[in-house]
Amino acid sequence: MLQNSIGKIHLDFVRLRPTKAVNHFDCGDADLNDFILNRASAFQKHLIAVTYACVNANDASKVYAYCSLANDKIATSDFKDMTEFNRFRKKQGFPNEKRLKSYPAVKLCRLGVDISAKGQQIGTTVLDYIKWMFVTENKTGCRFLTVDAYLDAIPFYEKNGFRFMNIEDNDPHTRLMYYDLMDIAN
Repeated sequence: MLQNSIGKIHLDFVRLRPTKAVNHFDCGDADLNDFILNRASAFQKHLIAVTYACVNANDASKVYAYCSLANDKIATSDFKDMTEFNRFRKKQGFPNEKRLKSYPAVKLCRLGVDISAKGQQIGTTVLDYIKWMFVTENKTGCRFLTVDAYLDAIPFYEKNGFRFMNIEDNDPHTRLMYYDLMDIAN
């Protein structure tokens, strides 16, 4: 378990259990609130996604932030053609013998920071925890973190090292972005 602090509050990151309910959380986004309050446990119970909460170490009932993670991949279908995919592979430094049609990733499905913790860099702390978790405790092999970033969250992800997967992605609500874990593994 990685521990961190914001101000004078000591934080712990805990994996939520399907039987553990979060009673209060408000990040200002109804969908993100609904997920942590009502749906996260079902996603865990059915092995679809795992949710981690950033809590007060002295009062685990106070959730400052959470993230939900699921398996993903970066594949040829994420690019307009093989040429773009091959450029991506080359940019990541994959040798010819590692030229696969897809590469393992973990999807950051949801990330929410409670209004009470806004402006305290806790979103970056959560991303740092995820990066640490998959570099130091990588149990199956995972090269990338991916996220379908809401358009207004793009600057946050860029500040935290995420890059656009495909420059021609023109979804009106989200942009597919990735973080290469090799950026910190070396």
